[in-house]
Amino acid sequence: MRNSVMSVVLLASFAGTASAATIEMDVNGLVCAFCAQGIEKTLRAFPATADVVVSLEKKLVAVATRDGQDIGDEELRKALTNAGYTVKAIRREDESLDDVRARLKSKQ
Repeated sequence: MRNSVMSVVLLASFAGTASAATIEMDVNGLVCAFCAQGIEKTLRAFPATADVVVSLEKKLVAVATRDGQDIGDEELRKALTNAGYTVKAIRREDESLDDVRARLKSKQ
């Protein structure tokens, strides 16, 4: 019984630290489809990346992470800076990448 209670407590504490479903970044320097492809390739190289969306119009890059995995802000910033872009802001959202896609389409 004690082990069961301890397991529930541990699971509850991990649930509170779970990573956000989507990491959104405001990125300057996005000007063409080649830029978008390069960013997608760079971010898909992270093992924690599940999917990537790049909006040239909104200068937005969104990354969905795999369940229980995360990519640190500094890792993301470094990868995009090394690729020649400037990361203006990083936000972690509970919104799915499909919801981000829909939001981007509705604002066109």
